[in-house]
Amino acid sequence: QVQLVESGGGLVQPGGSLRLSCAGSGFTLDYYAIGWFRQAPGKEREGVSCISSSDGSTYYADSVKGRFTISRDNTKNTLYLHMNSLKPEDTGVYYCAVRQAITTAQAMCMKPQFASWGQGTQVTVSS
Repeated sequence: QVQLVESGGGLVQPGGSLRLSCAGSGFTLDYYAIGWFRQAPGKEREGVSCISSSDGSTYYADSVKGRFTISRDNTKNTLYLHMNSLKPEDTGVYYCAVRQAITTAQAMCMKPQFASWGQGTQVTVSS
């Protein structure tokens, strides 16, 4: 059974930084796509950044390019999202999701069908 546990959220001032972590288990590292999604109050969920193990691709939403960096540590089965230059519009609940499939990072972020999800971690950017 796939399990994902996010951590690292919190309250940060505009311009600040946070690092989110997602500890995963229950899925093979041979082929998967994994990523970060967020949902702000009153808005639809959006794919923030994803990685594909099958083709090595990464994807970033335009709104976070140059500010966020996704990385993974396969030895710890952990996915990270390094967030810099945070803006109030980055506020939301951040979720980690994984799909056991051969797919691209962009496809995962755009349409995370059949993915398994974590419980989410709140990120609030406010002065």
